[in-house]
Amino acid sequence: MPQIDRRNDDKRILIIGLGRFGGSLALELVRRGWEVLGMDSSPRLVQSYAEALTHTVIADSTDEDALQQIGAHQFSLAVVAIGSHLEESILTTSLLVDMGVRSIWAKATSRRHGRILEQVGAHHVVLPEHDMGERVAHLVSGRMLDYVELEEGFALGKTKAPQEMIGKSLRETRIRQRFGITVVSVKQVGASFTYATQDTVLHKGDLIVVVGRTDDVERFAESQRP
Repeated sequence: MPQIDRRNDDKRILIIGLGRFGGSLALELVRRGWEVLGMDSSPRLVQSYAEALTHTVIADSTDEDALQQIGAHQFSLAVVAIGSHLEESILTTSLLVDMGVRSIWAKATSRRHGRILEQVGAHHVVLPEHDMGERVAHLVSGRMLDYVELEEGFALGKTKAPQEMIGKSLRETRIRQRFGITVVSVKQVGASFTYATQDTVLHKGDLIVVVGRTDDVERFAESQRP
């Protein structure tokens, strides 16, 4: 789920689009104590979330008058979760920008779509399908147990400590010099993750979290393949 900033303890949010992404986001935020106004043009979708969300409304988000009537301009935080209809997604985002909504998150279905959303004023763009597909591709094709691209070109990965590094301190492995990545955390069997230092010694079964440029993280993962 996106990490949404909030200021002045304002836990009200407008979510436009109650499809798979918008609906699951809305439910999770309600679970976390947020006041959620869910909006969609589909009566069926709105009805399905009517009891779970704080407020729901059937309306066309590309209609400026409709947005004014629901008080969209009074929200400091909004999510445009419209994915399949690009024109609606872009126009809705543009209208929220014009209304002065301070923090707008928008779902994109492609990088091109995302660039357009940024150009019209979206403050944060997420590509859930693309990001998940990319993440799973790294998991099934390499040695990573988990993988997150923190931003384009910079990633974090979790993997088992390589056999060749067992019994050595991180300083001795020269992992940074060899691969251009940094081990930021280590988890021994039966223990919790802890911060790693150059004096941390790796043991059999340890899990390590590495961070660095995406290409370097991928190169490190490939080097550990049997």
